[in-house]
Amino acid sequence: MTSHLLRNTLVFVIFLLFTGCYFFKKNPPEATPYPEWVKNSIIYETNTRQYSTAGTFKALEADLPRIKDLGINVLWLMPIYPIGEVNRKVPAGAKTSLGSYYSIKDYEAINPEFGNAEDFKSLVNKAHSMGFKIMLDWVANHTARDNHWISEHPDWYKKDEKGNIATPFDWTDCAQLDYTKKEMRKAMVSSMMFWVKNYDIDGFRCDMAGLVPTDFWEDTRMELLKVKPLYLLAENEDKPDMCRIAFDSNYGWEMHHLMADVTKGKRKVSEILKLQSKIDSSLPGRAFKMNFITNHDENSWNGTAKEKFGNGENCCAVLTFTLPGMPLVYNGQEAGLSKRLQFFVKDTIDWSNTSLITFYKKLISLKHRNNAIWNPPYGGKLIQLTNSAPEKVISFVRASENARVLVLINMSPDTVTANIASAQADGKYINMFNHNKITFNSDNRTCYFEPWEYIVMEGE
Repeated sequence: MTSHLLRNTLVFVIFLLFTGCYFFKKNPPEATPYPEWVKNSIIYETNTRQYSTAGTFKALEADLPRIKDLGINVLWLMPIYPIGEVNRKVPAGAKTSLGSYYSIKDYEAINPEFGNAEDFKSLVNKAHSMGFKIMLDWVANHTARDNHWISEHPDWYKKDEKGNIATPFDWTDCAQLDYTKKEMRKAMVSSMMFWVKNYDIDGFRCDMAGLVPTDFWEDTRMELLKVKPLYLLAENEDKPDMCRIAFDSNYGWEMHHLMADVTKGKRKVSEILKLQSKIDSSLPGRAFKMNFITNHDENSWNGTAKEKFGNGENCCAVLTFTLPGMPLVYNGQEAGLSKRLQFFVKDTIDWSNTSLITFYKKLISLKHRNNAIWNPPYGGKLIQLTNSAPEKVISFVRASENARVLVLINMSPDTVTANIASAQADGKYINMFNHNKITFNSDNRTCYFEPWEYIVMEGE
């Protein structure tokens, strides 16, 4: 009797061990780390419609050498899918509209405005051959109101109080999906797989990700891993746990708005590194922010980078490259994009300004080569440095075992003299912008800043 009981108990324990391992593998505490190429990458967001006069994939493909020359290695394409025609939004003063890219009529087709499937495949193949990675913009929260799912599967959509298919916010050209429907979830994952399997894309930027249940994204991440490792970026900030399994990065909106307020004198310079400390403690160790001074939403709806940051624009751009996280360059940013690109109609970027090209090339090159500013867990620790003008100057060093980057920025319109009090700044450096050499030690830690001057130095 005792032997029989012991044998059954042993079998049960073995069963628990094996099933426990299975469930742990299926639902790990954190997902497999992102693909290694992500560690020192820069995202370049492309608005195909406004990128060129033609507004096509072919025109974008023809300009890949210019983008490559900047040092960019990741292309994020705003939605490339057919746009819904029902209830298209028409901007004030316009008679017609090309529609919102985020009103998706068919998840597995190409917007004819940009070209056809072969044009897109040619763009992806050419980009891959040049060393680029390709990210697609994915809209999982809603579809267009004439998406074929509406007629084929009306039960896949949420209903309003009148029993009609619900509209998210005031987006009257969109229909709200219902994530309690398992078959809809399967179809959504299948459509994402379509682009990975047929076009070998390398990642997704997921629109309004926080409005979609986290468990959907976690399940989707595991399914996508069966095909290839992808980089996943969430358009979300208030749910950092989404980066535990599902996503590698989320948006740095809070830092974006804080930097804008600092340049306007509305917030304190010291708040920038306080916020960074908060970010570091709230995000899972495998994840990081996407940092930006502009993107398609900010530019079209809230103002150009110059409107938001004034003369501090370049100071804030430096921060997006040197604080922990992946920097974003929105197409035209490197040309000092000086207008708010219209969202629903044709409005081509003016590429004539070349004054910022060298500035961005230097920052991009630094991000690629210096592992002190690579993304977690590859990059170095951020060490705040005390200085004698903390109300105007931000000072920190990023340090790994074999690399250092010292960042000193005057975030004010004033000429400033500041002494760097911390010995952690000591060492020999080369200024990455003018190549001057400088040694910091106990006898020499004083810096002189012109208004809005930034000093970025690499350790020798």
